[in-house]
Amino acid sequence: MTDAVWKPRLIALDVDGTLLDPETERISAVVKAAVHRAVAGGGQVVVSTGRTVLGVTPVLDELELTSGFALCSNGAVRLDVDAREAVSVETFDVGPVLAELLDRLPGVVFAAEELGVGNRVTAPFPARQLEGRQRLTTVDELAAVPVPRLIASWPGHPPAELAARLDGVELPSCTYTIDHYEPWVTVTPEGVSKGSALEKLRAELGVPSSDTLAVGDGDNDVEMLRWAAHGVAMGQGPEVVREAADEVAPPVSADGAALVLDRFFR
Repeated sequence: MTDAVWKPRLIALDVDGTLLDPETERISAVVKAAVHRAVAGGGQVVVSTGRTVLGVTPVLDELELTSGFALCSNGAVRLDVDAREAVSVETFDVGPVLAELLDRLPGVVFAAEELGVGNRVTAPFPARQLEGRQRLTTVDELAAVPVPRLIASWPGHPPAELAARLDGVELPSCTYTIDHYEPWVTVTPEGVSKGSALEKLRAELGVPSSDTLAVGDGDNDVEMLRWAAHGVAMGQGPEVVREAADEVAPPVSADGAALVLDRFFR
């Protein structure tokens, strides 16, 4: 792929660890300017995140994006950026997953997304971890309502221990990813990922699959990086993410996403 002749038309960008530096909790002016150059140059930028609609809205505001779509909850929710409204939502029955995780992760606590409101939780989460209202509920009550995203947190355990407990495990009727920075499992409907949601959007927009770019740093970005014609892993991402990419960029602390975009949209 030659930078001088190829320019992506559909650009999927992860948020935390890609656009936003977790250390500063901000999007740098350099990254923001690069995103605007990509939009001005004809690129369709799609912010693609594990965050909920409530969590991605401040990011869209900070980037000053006013058109197109964002993919939230690892692809389970598609948001119209202009209207700030969900236009597509996929849900699943969380009961079997709850039972399996309770058995494998003693002391696990859950947060089930309430679209546009917050989360129903089985125990309080730190405010910084969840967007919107937290409503306490029982596991049985949680199991009664289909949701687009379920978070399982294992407080007091390192992420590596959680990953080891679930190594090779297939949870029932769902897709899940494990966070490398928090002891979290993020669960979405079966077959739903950032990659699957982007493929649906690409087909609807009529963009050739050869004109797609994706940049990300986490486990939940692996399918997205494999989906793209050119997938870029951020430098601080774990090995499994780097292996899924065509290229490894500098880390988020060095504005790696901006350096990638500026190659195509000078």
